[in-house]
Amino acid sequence: MGFEELLEKVGGFGPFQLQNMALMALPRVLLPMHFFLPIFMAAVPAHHCALPGAPANLSHPDLWLETHLPRETDGTFSSCLRFAHPQALPNTTLGTEAPSPGEPEGDPSTVACSQGWEYDRSEFSSTIATEWDLVCQQRGLNKITSTCFFIGVLVGAVLYGYLSDRFGRRQLLLVAYVSSLVLGLASAASANYIMFVITRTLTGSALAGFTIIVLPLELEWLDVEHRTVAGVISTIFWTVGALLLALVGYLIRSWRWLLLAVTLPCVLGIISIWWVPESARWLLTQGRVEEAKTYLFRCARLNGKPIGEDRLSQEALNRVVTMEQVLRRPSYLDLFRTRQLRHISLCFMVLWFGVNFSYYGLTLDLSGLGLTVYQTQLLLGAMELPSKIAVYFLVRQVGRRLTEAGMLLCTALTFGLSLLVSPGTKTSTTALVVMAKTFSEAAFTTAYLFTSELYPTVLRQTGLGLAAFMGRLGASLAPLVVLLDGIWLSLPKLAYGGIALLAACIALLLPETKKAQLPETIQDVEKKSVQEEDMQVRDYVGLGAAPAGPGKESRPL
Repeated sequence: MGFEELLEKVGGFGPFQLQNMALMALPRVLLPMHFFLPIFMAAVPAHHCALPGAPANLSHPDLWLETHLPRETDGTFSSCLRFAHPQALPNTTLGTEAPSPGEPEGDPSTVACSQGWEYDRSEFSSTIATEWDLVCQQRGLNKITSTCFFIGVLVGAVLYGYLSDRFGRRQLLLVAYVSSLVLGLASAASANYIMFVITRTLTGSALAGFTIIVLPLELEWLDVEHRTVAGVISTIFWTVGALLLALVGYLIRSWRWLLLAVTLPCVLGIISIWWVPESARWLLTQGRVEEAKTYLFRCARLNGKPIGEDRLSQEALNRVVTMEQVLRRPSYLDLFRTRQLRHISLCFMVLWFGVNFSYYGLTLDLSGLGLTVYQTQLLLGAMELPSKIAVYFLVRQVGRRLTEAGMLLCTALTFGLSLLVSPGTKTSTTALVVMAKTFSEAAFTTAYLFTSELYPTVLRQTGLGLAAFMGRLGASLAPLVVLLDGIWLSLPKLAYGGIALLAACIALLLPETKKAQLPETIQDVEKKSVQEEDMQVRDYVGLGAAPAGPGKESRPL
């Protein structure tokens, strides 16, 4: 490959690449802080109907609740109902208020909360649920906020994938930083629920730029040998963001200030753009040779490999430019024009939907584990680190395809096992959730690396945009699936596990990229497919055929 040869001259891994990875760390940290923010921002604390003030001479406050609130089957006070008429307790004085003489005999009648709710403020001073009463009949509106956010990410992934392949990675990264900052501040200042949903959806669209741009901008400056380790190390910053969110959420209990805290670091990102290099691979495919040479010389200087104009010749640079003259303006239709790209794209659409659907279905619903929300987030965030370390060794030893399929299969199995565990056994439930999060995170990490390696440079951002589109579609539907527990308690877990199993099967249909060079053009992808098919035919038909050398046909032994 032309660019691989150029990269070898200027250094495929060194201080230049390490600096680039450091600059890309900030968006990786910010993404999980925003994606997992609903765990804290949309949390629903214990609540019950707003009640009239208790008499001053009442010695036991719970007795006041007893007269006004019915109990659920588990013995707790109802969150969404109250008695139509206060109930009298035997041998108890509750002040001057007495049961209505018109109270019918038998079970006392109940009514919905008509005067709002009272919330337990011990864990959260405010959330969007407590501010706009998104509980009981409005419970679905609370889930919809996460769905709308991921719909925004979905739309943004398509836009950024296409635009960054047309106008460059660096410029669109700046756009992502600025728009995330402005829209995040607008969300924190929302005056009502509608304004919050709109600004939060647009924030998701802005943040999508980070998901699409960061990984290719790193990989396109790395050689084959260090691409895997750098890709896995970079994803550790996602874990750092998840752990930081647990800390920041514990320190800041108001949702507005919490949202502000995870948005303001975008200012640092805007400043860092000055040092972020554009992808020389992309510049060359666009024919912008002089700009590519500037970055290549900078890379060589930082890596201690000074080269002259003679070694970085115009002919060497033009080799990459002329390899793909047809596709100057990429389109999502180009992902389906040729047979192999069409196969890859269709498989990734299903794969990314399954990975995101199971991952966010697990992550955004942490109830019933017997831990506080802060302890749960810290535990699950900490489990991401061994998951990523395992991915590093697995993709090097068994390859990307089997690692992806295996992790998704294990995720599906843990969902299946959780159906056999009684809801009351919180220790077993917590252990299964931790296992599922570990496998799901490993599948997520592998998916990013796998996708970036299969698409050619001229379509890498567009391909990631399509994959992220389907992924965010899965993420946007995941919070709503929780509401299916009203039909059947096990239905959400069956949905998450079943989709993960389907994605595992689809992953086996993709070609392996272990130790393969990044394809530059569509022809590289199609040529590799033909070569693999020829090898498979020789292996199948020619157990008695000698392997052919370069340019030679196979011949019988």
